[in-house]
Amino acid sequence: MLQVYSGEGFGENTRADATDRCLSEHTRSVKMTDCDGEGAQSPLQLFERLTAQGDQVRTLKTAKADKGEVEAAVQILLQLKVQYKQVTGQEYKAGCPPPENLILTGNSSAAGGATEEDDDVNPWSVTTTNAKGVDYDKLILRFGSSKVDQELVDRIEKVSGQKPHRFLRRGIFFSHRDMHQVLDSYEKHKSFYLYTGRGPSSEAMHVGHLIPFIFTKWLQDVFDIPLVVQLTDDEKFLWKDLSLEQCHRFAVENAKDIIACGFDINKTFIFSDLDYMGSSPQFYRNVVKVQKHVTFNQVKGIFGFTDSDCIGKISFPAIQAAPSFSNSFPQIFGERKDIQCLIPCAIDQDPYFRMTRDVAPRIGYPKPALLHSTFFPALQGAQTKMSASDANSSIFLTDSPKQIKNKVNKHAFSGGKDTVEEHRQFGGNAEVDVSFMYLTFFLEDDEQLEKIRQDYTSGALLTGELKKILIETLQPLIATHQERRKHVTDELVQQFMTPRPLNFNK
Repeated sequence: MLQVYSGEGFGENTRADATDRCLSEHTRSVKMTDCDGEGAQSPLQLFERLTAQGDQVRTLKTAKADKGEVEAAVQILLQLKVQYKQVTGQEYKAGCPPPENLILTGNSSAAGGATEEDDDVNPWSVTTTNAKGVDYDKLILRFGSSKVDQELVDRIEKVSGQKPHRFLRRGIFFSHRDMHQVLDSYEKHKSFYLYTGRGPSSEAMHVGHLIPFIFTKWLQDVFDIPLVVQLTDDEKFLWKDLSLEQCHRFAVENAKDIIACGFDINKTFIFSDLDYMGSSPQFYRNVVKVQKHVTFNQVKGIFGFTDSDCIGKISFPAIQAAPSFSNSFPQIFGERKDIQCLIPCAIDQDPYFRMTRDVAPRIGYPKPALLHSTFFPALQGAQTKMSASDANSSIFLTDSPKQIKNKVNKHAFSGGKDTVEEHRQFGGNAEVDVSFMYLTFFLEDDEQLEKIRQDYTSGALLTGELKKILIETLQPLIATHQERRKHVTDELVQQFMTPRPLNFNK
């Protein structure tokens, strides 16, 4: 299970400062959440709370603290031990965290109702046993974020003066952190900037990778703001069996697909970590600031790192955090550190930014705001997200019309019945049908989409006919993207990736 820490800043001078903060944060720490929300706790989080509370008791005793204060801390420790045994069925043992595959027993509600069948969502994989996909309402509670409700969608329309993007209208971007704060500032003529990214693990991107970029371009257009795009080629070198040269080449190739989405060159800076971090002292300074304020114990709890992971992985989260701070880009924002950042991303990236939001106030920066998207399902079903490593699970941006047709017809999971007669009588299940899911992402017309849903669930529309609609939607979309990409030259990529001033309404 993922874990993230919350609360006030660590003291920088004494262990007592640190443990005081651990006590403060752990009494409010919840399963997969930050200081913005509340929820239940995972076995690992309870273990971490117990460890911190034990440290707190020892610190108080060493400092010869008031007897009542020591007794209160001991009582909390004893209560946590009882809760830990109720959840795990095991006695707490210092230095022995619960196994990741632990089957919960007893008072499972203390762990947020988590079971062995809970959705597994982390920055590297997404799995669920539910054919409908991840339970996003439950995920909001677990992560402690806020739902993108109709009130927020209406407010974005009012402030931007534009019809909400279909991703907002249909709940594809379903969760947020501090979006109302961003809009409050924008209404007061205080601008913000956008930050999103891509981990270049392959030369070709798939259609799922387009989701954050399609939405980010819309945000850039309607709010007239700058954008920074981080290509984490360093991350892929650390995590994958790839050479540095391969990772950097993939970054450049992926940049071409990103540019083909239509971003404004005067408002967009795309950068490779391998290039930019060595040439930007302020960016690296911010990386170091974050690294100093996150402990090894924390980063293990947040990301599940083990003692066998290379130190590059352990230090990498600070690199993904740094673009959240405006003075990491002095060529764009000068020395200003007060400009808020808005990050559109899939919700599996949220652990990085819960960590970032926890650190930001302690190093003098505003917390980044976030808009979270749902996952783009694999062709085989919504139990997993589309993966670039499995050619048959994905529709790639390089696929030909024939390949698209064959993949959809052969691999797209159907919510239809076994026979035409049964389908006509009982109808199909649009909630699990991958073709219909894909149409919710790419078909612009809301009325047409609703008619397709009604016809399919009533049995008037057969599975083959639904797949045909999807094929006829994807083929021109990808062909248009391929045509735009042909015009993205190496020189244009270099322009986008050169540190330079951008048009920014300060």
